[in-house]
Amino acid sequence: MPTIMTHAFVPLAVGMALGCRAVPPRLLIAGALAAVLPDADVVAFKLGIAYAADFGHRGASHSLLFALLVGAFGAFAHRSLGTTRWRALAWMAACTASHPLLDALTNGGLGVALFWPWSDARLFAPWTPIRVSPIGAGFFSQRGVVVLLSEARWVWAPTLVVAGLLTAMRMAWRRTPAFPARDSQTDGA
Repeated sequence: MPTIMTHAFVPLAVGMALGCRAVPPRLLIAGALAAVLPDADVVAFKLGIAYAADFGHRGASHSLLFALLVGAFGAFAHRSLGTTRWRALAWMAACTASHPLLDALTNGGLGVALFWPWSDARLFAPWTPIRVSPIGAGFFSQRGVVVLLSEARWVWAPTLVVAGLLTAMRMAWRRTPAFPARDSQTDGA
């Protein structure tokens, strides 16, 4: 799995690039938290739930159904998030779904139960360039540094490029007049 910082970084960068009209500050913060939420399933280890079980790590909480449920919660709370019901649903679901999609790009673990409850299969993407992060205190080691460098290369840099492009598009859109001025030479005047 990527680190929780990386999971939160993706919606923060993209949301800030889209601007506060599209993603108000409270929705932005909620999206970053939603992107980290699936890893709350690590409590399963303390509860004696096996890693490969439906409710183990990277199980049900890493499914698209879970992302949709978080999105539905966002839709329910849309007023407190400062946005419309549909925007809250879409943003919260997308931010939550970004978590298992990034985890599927890692080179370790059991994969993600993306299609749970319809399938118990744990999936990886065809390409797994991101180094898997150690869980717990193991992160504070040389392996943790290697993971952060891997995430910088494969997640942070591409996310910043996308965020830069979105920002440029938003700025260009803002400068484009809604109704272009009429050209008196081509109007026949």
